[in-house]
Amino acid sequence: MIIIGIDPGVSGAICILNNGIIVDVYEMPTMIDGKKNKKQVNGAEVVNIFLKEIENEKNTKVVIEHVNAMPGQGVTSMFNFGQSFGVIKGICSALRLPINFIRPTKWKKHYNLIGSDKDASRTKVIELFPDISSKISRKKDSNKADAILIAKYFEEIDKN
Repeated sequence: MIIIGIDPGVSGAICILNNGIIVDVYEMPTMIDGKKNKKQVNGAEVVNIFLKEIENEKNTKVVIEHVNAMPGQGVTSMFNFGQSFGVIKGICSALRLPINFIRPTKWKKHYNLIGSDKDASRTKVIELFPDISSKISRKKDSNKADAILIAKYFEEIDKN
């Protein structure tokens, strides 16, 4: 079974987990939107990643971190995040991929990451998957680590 773990948003990531093995992990593909050079999710490239990774696999599940607006976040940033979230949901629906949503507190509690800094997820991934450490060696790769842990959590708790 292939599990696609997604940390949504423009600075998010996509992890492809196949029978417990990390096939690949991608930064969320983006493109420039408008005159202010703001980034948006490149839906066409997300589709390309999905199609490449699930080419011959019929049993695929997508797991998206289900996040809400947080106090202190601006209206524009939340709109942009919601737009990215919607693009990913739309792609999954168009490709007929089953979507599962996981709240951050669920997977973070499972890995004892509640209250820890953002970089702790990289440490946890390196402990679980030492071979992947070169792909998450930078501090800014914490979103890749989150996508990996989201996919791994679903694999561990999903009984279907």
